[in-house]
Amino acid sequence: MTDRNQTIRIGIIGAGANTRLMHLPGFQAIEGVSVDVVCNRSEATSRKAAEAFGIPRIAKDWKAVVGDPSIDAVMVGTWPYLHAEATVAALESGKHVLTEARMARDLAEAEAMLEASVRHPELVTQIVPAPMSLDFDAVVQDLLTRKTLGDIREVCVTHTGAQFVRSDTPATWRQSIELSGCNMLTMGIYYEIVRRWLGTDPESVIASGAVFTPTRPGFLDGSPESIGIPDSVTILGHYAEGARFIGHFSGVESGRPRNEIRLNGSKGSLRVDFAAKELFRAEAGVAEERPVDVPVASRRGWRVEADFVDSIRTGAPVRLTSFADGVRYMAFTEAVFKSVEAGGVAQSVSPPSGPG
Repeated sequence: MTDRNQTIRIGIIGAGANTRLMHLPGFQAIEGVSVDVVCNRSEATSRKAAEAFGIPRIAKDWKAVVGDPSIDAVMVGTWPYLHAEATVAALESGKHVLTEARMARDLAEAEAMLEASVRHPELVTQIVPAPMSLDFDAVVQDLLTRKTLGDIREVCVTHTGAQFVRSDTPATWRQSIELSGCNMLTMGIYYEIVRRWLGTDPESVIASGAVFTPTRPGFLDGSPESIGIPDSVTILGHYAEGARFIGHFSGVESGRPRNEIRLNGSKGSLRVDFAAKELFRAEAGVAEERPVDVPVASRRGWRVEADFVDSIRTGAPVRLTSFADGVRYMAFTEAVFKSVEAGGVAQSVSPPSGPG
């Protein structure tokens, strides 16, 4: 908790697209917050970001940001490969941390981040939340709390696109195990939403995935790059209460993409159409769907930077998204990855081994 009159000085590690689009404008719009230093992958791109956003200083490397005694909080906007190392170093240096999702490359890294946060309870730690459902979360959670859908029988998540159909399409950082770890396609960000709504995880998962184009032009210099992340993955999970999780994520589906979560219960179903940004409900046994009213007052929208700063200033608990929740979605992610690697052998979704 800090004095509301005290300026909070932010250091940026990684000024990629989302940082420039959301985080930098978000921080700079908050009174009493100053973005003082930025470090990107090169001096040239660091300087470009600094000039575009009026940031007074650039750092030669990320360690200079976390070691800067004038900086109060760090935004880690890099790819997942650096999230754990930079976060732990920042916490050990007395800095609050907001990190981009996915939390880390794997469960071990995520647990190391959580353990570091527990060692420093005076510091705020937050993961950028899955944003697509923010306007729907309150209504969906209310319907589930009131058992409007009855007993949940199926949780169906589908997100498809055509980004990996062509074999000559260059690789992206998301297809690199070294950079992205066991995070596959958009599975993690959609699973985070499901977990936010249900508050629990499947006990076990079975998954199958495929890399249809094992080598692609590299995204940095065009040289051939081996692909370790599936172009398509399908998941079946089992909850203790009897419900099933069914997920399909694909980068090889041409035509109109699919982008939705369905909750099928004994009294009816709920469907969130993320492409249309609408919520629909159907009564049990009825084919017709009806739109669900989502009041303006319940639409949370994007307020990630404001939430982070508010937690620093007031001590308000982090809800979207805490490190404890991040570890739990990484446990699911790693179980899916291990099942794919093992050719579809069932894997338990291990609970966190550390605190939280």
